[in-house]
Amino acid sequence: MSRTSICADCRREVLWTVTESGKRLAVDPDPDPTGNAAVYRDGLGAYRSRRPSEDLPLMGYERLHVPHVATCPDRRGTPAPARSASLPPGVSDLAAYRLKSRRRP
Repeated sequence: MSRTSICADCRREVLWTVTESGKRLAVDPDPDPTGNAAVYRDGLGAYRSRRPSEDLPLMGYERLHVPHVATCPDRRGTPAPARSASLPPGVSDLAAYRLKSRRRP
């Protein structure tokens, strides 16, 4: 059972994992030795991820992956295009708020 899907921002394939704290983390599907997320499959087949440390280094059954947020070209801080027309008085521009809320994990 594949846990891959497509990133809504850049349309690349991502692998969804569950961190030790129970949050979802998208990682690039191919292992990368420069990554900082140790990914493994638990006994039920779910992909789990954690951050290796000196106390608990990378285990033999884990592979390093790069979190997708680090490689996604559309999430690397590219500024939103400037608006050419000013808004009428009393109208707020929500583009910055929408961009910020869309980037929450």
